[in-house]
Amino acid sequence: MQAFFKPAGVSKPLKDKGPSGSSAEKKAKSVPWVEKYRPKCVDEVAFQEEVVAVLKKSLEGADLPNLLFYGPPGTGKTSTILAAARELYGAELYRQRVLELNASDERGIQVIREKVKTFAQLTVSGTRPDGKLCPPFKIIILDEADSMTAPAQAALRRTMEKESRTTRFCLICNYISRIIEPLTSRCSKFRFKPLANHIQEERLLEICEKEKLKYTKESMAALVQVSEGDLRKAITFLQSAARLNVDKEITEKAIVEIAGVVPSKMVEGLLQTCFKGTFERLEETVRSLVNEGYAATQILSQLHQAVIESHLKDKDKSIITEKMAVVSKCLSDGADEYLQMLSLCSVIMQRASQS
Repeated sequence: MQAFFKPAGVSKPLKDKGPSGSSAEKKAKSVPWVEKYRPKCVDEVAFQEEVVAVLKKSLEGADLPNLLFYGPPGTGKTSTILAAARELYGAELYRQRVLELNASDERGIQVIREKVKTFAQLTVSGTRPDGKLCPPFKIIILDEADSMTAPAQAALRRTMEKESRTTRFCLICNYISRIIEPLTSRCSKFRFKPLANHIQEERLLEICEKEKLKYTKESMAALVQVSEGDLRKAITFLQSAARLNVDKEITEKAIVEIAGVVPSKMVEGLLQTCFKGTFERLEETVRSLVNEGYAATQILSQLHQAVIESHLKDKDKSIITEKMAVVSKCLSDGADEYLQMLSLCSVIMQRASQS
């Protein structure tokens, strides 16, 4: 009976045993590929030659102006400044010298007055533990600065001037027009371009080799196309596609499904219905598309490309495109997807019948 109530002696050691490396392996596997393959130094940043060249010169002289990075998402803005900061300060001093705030943090006027101002006022020494030269200033990174309130941006102006001896600011945004003029005039501005297709493909193939993935030319082409110059989106889709398949094989079908892209046959079918079909048939096709669960914004984007490439006259294309802009605004305001798509397709049908 005692043997029955006592737990087996083997069970405890089995729980404690296990190589220490296995936990590290699991941790490495659980890291998103976007973070895993983020550039570690400025040289690794892809397709932004002008920015890299200026930053390298600044790093050599250990001097950096206030920076403003702007451009589409996924083009390497945050990665570039983080890589530059790591090169400047090294792994040990990096945490002490860099303050990063993004849209998930509260960044109203109170935070600018307290947290940013307090961090900016701290003085620092010009030596690193490894003996290399270290610049005598700190870096404050304000990611997604275009979502900062106007009073907060105004409060930042004086702080940037007052603490210029000990602190450098790097503002990162998608839309430079949302940053107030007094701030943009205090910074060196750099525009980040959407990544060219061949640059994206090179980086994706590099990741495929390191992760031992099977792929085809068609699947890589589809991945580059759906990401639209956004490398972060492309890497995320690649990781999702790899997790879908047991054999780690990246297929074109998997990429299209993950990206939520409407199959080209369905878009072509919708356009042909607009050109040659009846209104009843058009109504059925639009309802079917919406009921399939495809986002109206995605249908609109692909339909726009199809209309531009169609045989319609330029005047008809311009009228349809203008209607698309109105539909896009209505959708962002929360209008009914089915009615908006039907309204757009009716205009396409009308213009096609007149041409």
